[in-house]
Amino acid sequence: MSTPTTLAAGTPETLADIGTEFVPAPTPTGPHLNAIGIIRSEWIKLSTVRSTIWCFAVLLVVSMGLAAIMAFGLDLAGTDIATVPGTDQARFVAQASTFGVFFGQLIVAVLGVLVVTGEFTTGMIRSTLTAVPKRLPALWAKALVLFVTTFVAGLVSNIAAYAVTVAIANGQGLHASLFAPEVIFPVLGGALYLALVAVFALGIGTIVRSGAGSIAVALGVILLLPVVLQMIPATWATDVLPYLISSAGVSMFGLIQFAQVPLDWTVDLIIVLVWVVVSLGSAAVLLKRRDA
Repeated sequence: MSTPTTLAAGTPETLADIGTEFVPAPTPTGPHLNAIGIIRSEWIKLSTVRSTIWCFAVLLVVSMGLAAIMAFGLDLAGTDIATVPGTDQARFVAQASTFGVFFGQLIVAVLGVLVVTGEFTTGMIRSTLTAVPKRLPALWAKALVLFVTTFVAGLVSNIAAYAVTVAIANGQGLHASLFAPEVIFPVLGGALYLALVAVFALGIGTIVRSGAGSIAVALGVILLLPVVLQMIPATWATDVLPYLISSAGVSMFGLIQFAQVPLDWTVDLIIVLVWVVVSLGSAAVLLKRRDA
């Protein structure tokens, strides 16, 4: 037979009394990062993976190699170089210096995809979202770090391609300063376009999450879609072509014009930005709503 339990003097007799006797434990906040910490973390992740180094190295080699091919292919035999206007000489140098961007866009698109799909594949994205529970700051930091890094890599590649072009073309009497408006603007514009393509692909990777699937979608939009539209014998296909991200991008710095009436470079830039905003904006919405 059990003995009735008696309460000592001063002991709370009700649950309400018991609750007032204890201080609740603080809620753990976790290792959350501020904006600078998030950006630093994304920079470390981007700069320490081999895919980044390989992609930028291939971009540099491709840019210099294609510039050399174009410069060696220049045939000025029988032409008095003195009669060739300086602006025309500068435009050729600019085209040779930025020709690698046409293929470089595919390289940086792959990099943009791998930056985020690699985390989904390995499960590292869970750690990232634990440290950044609001999620979107992590995506913005990835985009910022990728944009700046790709712009610098693209600029270095274009300048290296310019140096190769000038070194070869000078033998035929062709001259053009890097800081001539006809040269420097395409060089900067090409680097800007590469950076925007990388961010566009980052958005695709965040949406699709699969590395292979994301690369297929990104390269399909950048490379395959323009080819398909050019094969369609319809006026609407010709009208739509200049508004694709790759068409507007290469037109932006004067490499190729797809529009029957060339668009101003600011219009081309706006078109590219719209593609990037749609991609990254859709990625932000889905990242907020879906589980990691």
